[in-house]
Amino acid sequence: MLLFDCGPYLVPVIVSTRGLKKRSMAPAAVRLRAERMLAALRMPEAELSVLLCDDAVIHELNRDYRGKDAPTDVLAFAMREGEHAELAPELLGDVVVSLETARRQADAAGRTLAAEVTYLLAHGLLHLLGYDHATEAEDRRMRARADALVAAAAIAS
Repeated sequence: MLLFDCGPYLVPVIVSTRGLKKRSMAPAAVRLRAERMLAALRMPEAELSVLLCDDAVIHELNRDYRGKDAPTDVLAFAMREGEHAELAPELLGDVVVSLETARRQADAAGRTLAAEVTYLLAHGLLHLLGYDHATEAEDRRMRARADALVAAAAIAS
């Protein structure tokens, strides 16, 4: 388990990859961003798993778990929800990011892949914490919080 020392906070984050033909974003860079975001949230006991994958992998997950037969940019699988969530409240869950979709979105928006992945990581993390964007008000609140987490990651991309 990898730990980032944030003063009194030790934040375990695991980043893995699946289905990628080439590694366009270093897992260590994503881990560092996630650790800084969790530190900014003051979650000293939190544990997070991040999967960087291709469109085929995220498409399969999106179809199987959300009933949407298409790739997407980010998925979040919360461990703090459901019948047994109280058993391990420090386990936040999994954030899955498609680097292929992130690359297309970054290119369309004129930003770097690292900037896009950082935003998607923040977005997924907020879903794990119960944020949603079903209404305009929720969307504004979630975007503002995501922007703050991106700033907390504070890594030049």
